Amino acid sequence: MAFMPKFAPIVVLLFLGSILAGMLAGAVFVYGLAMKKPAVRRWALLALVAIAGGYATLLLGASLTSQEKVLTPGGKKYFCEIDCHLAYSVDKVEQATAIGSERPAGVFYLIRLKTWFDENTISPMRPKEAVLYPNPRVVYIKDALGRRFDPFPAGQRALEATGVDSTPLSRPLIPGQSYLTELVFDLPSDVKKPRLFVGDSDPVSSFLIGHEQSPLHRKIWFRI
Repeated sequence: MAFMPKFAPIVVLLFLGSILAGMLAGAVFVYGLAMKKPAVRRWALLALVAIAGGYATLLLGASLTSQEKVLTPGGKKYFCEIDCHLAYSVDKVEQATAIGSERPAGVFYLIRLKTWFDENTISPMRPKEAVLYPNPRVVYIKDALGRRFDPFPAGQRALEATGVDSTPLSRPLIPGQSYLTELVFDLPSDVKKPRLFVGDSDPVSSFLIGHEQSPLHRKIWFRI
């Protein structure tokens, strides 16, 4: 299993604290500017630079020391939702040359992704019956050449037309609950070492220390 990021509550608090500290320093700078106090302006500006520089150093430092991980079949990737965790795993992978009347340009990869609300990760402060709405996710495949492949909409529609049950990744859960999502990709017939990525899609995650979406940070993949 792999956690992403490992100390999410502390990371979020550090991010919010840095923003508040920066806003305070900015307000002091404006005050010094309005009151014509050069010393106040200078110290406020130094504080702003120190806060931004310090946070950027931690952000890039965590990225440069990170390591890429490729989870084997059945491996779980955990996403922290502050007071609880969601786990994702690849439940099944199949290849097909057609789905109904839909034909791929290469080969269809049908991936069954499992989402599980791990009840063992709930904070004591969180009610056990509380519903969790997952953060927005992005899914795609990359191969050995670095080519990116997003889910194939026509293939998804063709699969749904066959009656296959697929739950959207945005569906809320209660502790202990899980569901399956069917993903369809159209990959070239010569694709090598395809890997599935499941990650956060919100822009804020790019600024969180140790988050795989932050600049230069290595990612956690699923081997398919």
